[in-house]
Amino acid sequence: MILHLKEGINQHKIQELADQLQAVHYTSKDGYEVMITPSKLKEVPSFAVEFVNESFAASSDIQLASRDYRNEVREININGTKIGGKNRNSMVIGGPCSVESWEQISESAQLMKSLGITTLRAGCFKPRTSPYSFQGLGLEGLKLLDRARQEYGLNIITEVRDASHVDDVIAYADIIQVGAKAMYDHGILRKCGKARKPVLVKRGFGTTLQEFVQATEFILSGGNEDVILCERGIRTFETKTRFTLDLCGVAFLKEYTNLPIILDPSHAMGYRYGVPDLARACVAMDVDGLLIEVHPNPEVAMSDAAQQLNHQEFTDLHKSLSAVAGAIGRTLI
Repeated sequence: MILHLKEGINQHKIQELADQLQAVHYTSKDGYEVMITPSKLKEVPSFAVEFVNESFAASSDIQLASRDYRNEVREININGTKIGGKNRNSMVIGGPCSVESWEQISESAQLMKSLGITTLRAGCFKPRTSPYSFQGLGLEGLKLLDRARQEYGLNIITEVRDASHVDDVIAYADIIQVGAKAMYDHGILRKCGKARKPVLVKRGFGTTLQEFVQATEFILSGGNEDVILCERGIRTFETKTRFTLDLCGVAFLKEYTNLPIILDPSHAMGYRYGVPDLARACVAMDVDGLLIEVHPNPEVAMSDAAQQLNHQEFTDLHKSLSAVAGAIGRTLI
């Protein structure tokens, strides 16, 4: 159950109520006090009634992210770039899998800028399956992304791999990405809850929709109200594609959650030949954005070479995506 407390309650009493209710507590952006109890609580206990302004019962521990709590999609503002809410914007996030050099990231930033895209992505700390694969440039990569932001005026999104560098990513990124392999790391989630920057959470490839959205509750209940869901494919019995993009799951998320949704066709497909068609299908789902991997020369990419589009392929795709977006009343940004 979610409780909005009345104004004027002192902090000592708020903490006492939180202890009695076994509740998580934070102060909202609008200044009111919010408590979240386990969802098994369906009515406000008598000892708390006089302190509660509003209450919202929940059917599960998807609570802050539920449309039973907030029926409208949350609006998220990334340095003036707005998605969710009443906006009909679909944010295209483009860029290479990994930061490899200034030349590579500069070329990528120039392409995004030329197409009117506002957000550049690239990984600096790479959660690779093999210890012998390229692990990313680390802090050096973050500094290159920071330079690209300053020179090209783009928003930067990059991934947290583990708790050892979460503070650096929070400091440098405009959007913090929690990857599929880090989605269960409560240390990262709680740090992101204290941050006051948007957080994009990718669905783990063996994760149910319930588990996926509940991971975002760790961030939301920490006081960070700017959370984005990213569907990037789940592991199924199929072996001819890297993963299976769960568009049925996306329909569920649109219907039952209040969080903006971004889709990642690159990681789902795993092969560049299928990314354009899948990306167009994603836009037609009427979602809030796409994440597409783009590299100046994919053949020499140091990670995920098979799924990255080259610059001409991405330019052609972007043109067709604009047409699909226009057909459903959306604008690519």
